[in-house]
Amino acid sequence: MILGGNTGPVGRLKLVTLLFALSPELVFLGAGLKLKENGYDGLLVAINPRVPEDLKLIRNIQEMITEASFYLFNATKRRVFFRSVQILIPATWTAHNYSRVKQESFDKANVLVTEQNGVPGEDPYTLQHRGCGQEGKYIHFTPNFLLNDELAAGYGSRGRVFVHEWAHLRWGVFDEYNSDKPFYVNGRNEIQVTRCSSDITGVFVCEKGLCPHEDCIISKLFREGCTFLYNSTQSATGSIMFMQSLPSVVEFCNEGTHNREAPNLQNRVCSLRSTWDVITGSSDLNHSLPVLGVELPAPPSFSLLQAGDRVVCLVIDVSRKMAEGDRLLRLQQAAELFLMQVVEAHTFVGIVTFDSKGEIRAPLQQINSDDDRKLLVSYLPTTVSTEAETNICAGVKKGFEVVEKQNGRADGSVMILVTSGADEHITNCLLTAMSSGSTIHSMALGSSAARRLGELSHVTGGLEFFIPDPFTSSRMTEAFSGISSGAGDIFQQSLQLESTCETVQPQHQLANTVTVDRAVGNDTFFLVMWQTGGPSEIVLLDPSGRKYNTGDFIINLPFRTASLKIPGTAKHGHWTYTLNNTHHSPQALKVTVASRASSLAVSPATVDAFVERDSTYFPQPVIIYANVRKGLYPILNATVMATVEPEAGDPVVLQLLDEGAGADVIKNDGIYSR
Repeated sequence: MILGGNTGPVGRLKLVTLLFALSPELVFLGAGLKLKENGYDGLLVAINPRVPEDLKLIRNIQEMITEASFYLFNATKRRVFFRSVQILIPATWTAHNYSRVKQESFDKANVLVTEQNGVPGEDPYTLQHRGCGQEGKYIHFTPNFLLNDELAAGYGSRGRVFVHEWAHLRWGVFDEYNSDKPFYVNGRNEIQVTRCSSDITGVFVCEKGLCPHEDCIISKLFREGCTFLYNSTQSATGSIMFMQSLPSVVEFCNEGTHNREAPNLQNRVCSLRSTWDVITGSSDLNHSLPVLGVELPAPPSFSLLQAGDRVVCLVIDVSRKMAEGDRLLRLQQAAELFLMQVVEAHTFVGIVTFDSKGEIRAPLQQINSDDDRKLLVSYLPTTVSTEAETNICAGVKKGFEVVEKQNGRADGSVMILVTSGADEHITNCLLTAMSSGSTIHSMALGSSAARRLGELSHVTGGLEFFIPDPFTSSRMTEAFSGISSGAGDIFQQSLQLESTCETVQPQHQLANTVTVDRAVGNDTFFLVMWQTGGPSEIVLLDPSGRKYNTGDFIINLPFRTASLKIPGTAKHGHWTYTLNNTHHSPQALKVTVASRASSLAVSPATVDAFVERDSTYFPQPVIIYANVRKGLYPILNATVMATVEPEAGDPVVLQLLDEGAGADVIKNDGIYSR
């Protein structure tokens, strides 16, 4: 983060529950970025769809990164620079013959350009959730920072700011200032400024003007209003992680200039190591010898990309294995939720099934109404085949055939591949998938699913899910709920408010309350699912006491679902539901509630859950993270529970913490971990 600006009010969220499979989904962050022969290729900058169209923004991004490339090259002693950069233009902007996106999207970008959504301040920052030397998630700039030259002047040139943030993102170093503790007493009992290096000079200023540093301390406490102004002319060359705005600063603090006594985040998180020591220990610099000679590298090249119509194809296994463990039924229920609620309006959707061969059940159809959604639900498979063989590549091939009908290419399309069958021939279509321009999200149902299924997701930048077999697991509906367009427009996305499942005895009830706060309420959707027989008795009460009964729900008996969409904006407050199991034996009952933002003026609270890697083996631990935010501002003091569903065994519930201890690196940054 850059020194400057103020923090806003603290947001609070009472309870967030996350559901994980131990073979977790992976967000394809930064995987397109490569370092080759000292140059970074594939740096992705994405502009949020809510940012007003302004071509100057594109030019300023290009100028910033061009300047940053040269500054970075010199700061790393001629080791690395930016060779090629992609800028993702919002689909809401006017088309200017931009290249079409392939697997790039806003949620995969290294650098985000978006408003603060009501949060004061324009400080650039990097979201760092891991420890010293570990990559962060993204760099964030506001449009105003990139467009307003007077505002940016207080931070130094934008190119220098970019290098400061890049060091956070790529190399996992931390700030060398401390706004909360700007002064400290060193080992010689002298008052010092928290800085790196200590050679940076300046003067102390008290309320009445210049003053000796002794006047800034009273009984070992620092006087309020006392500050330190840095001289505009300096001889110190470091450090970029302290104050890159000073003209003399052209390098990172190294072993010779590092201030080990300064009470800053770099010293705390990196165990007193200098930033240059951490950076030179990275794989980037370990594998990059200095470029010989005195010439600077060529300026980076820029590609401007823009998404077209969103195209999605469901590719569904119907081989014999899908009859086991209620897999087909659970798929039908989760896919109904996806088609009726999750997938955004105006998306083109097709459906393919496969066993030993693929079949197109529904060509692409655009969703413009609820009737379009219901029609697509009617095309979902209702039976499994008698064939035991599963040919995943046959299904994927048919999926490409469907999505290519829109533009003649698969570029920018999405496939959701669901299978429970074993298939040892996935490698036959890996290269095709990799070069297709399509993103493949994969769901493995049960332990018999193809072990190499996830490779299709890895090579295309998709998510990977493992779905355990018990009907009591809500994992499949969770997985479908977690697949969004990735366009970055939170106001268009479906937000899950509730997902619960319980085994209920005959004539007993599942009762609970779900809160619809003022930030959500549009397109509010209740989906009740059961395991056997007819529908449960349903009673739903809105905050004003209005009652909805089973007869108010749309019943889909083959899929064993009952759904209700609240017209307009749902009333804010507590909604209470009661499900009575009228069947003669115990059965699992499930409820999922989803909604959309009620207004563009207020960002809804969101949770982005992720893990550090896609597999774990004893005794290696796996760290679970949850990014809990309202817009881009962290929500503090939330109670965050993660449910880990292993491939075998009972679920494990963990509380994630944001206390700056253990797995949690920074306190009160909205990243909860365990």
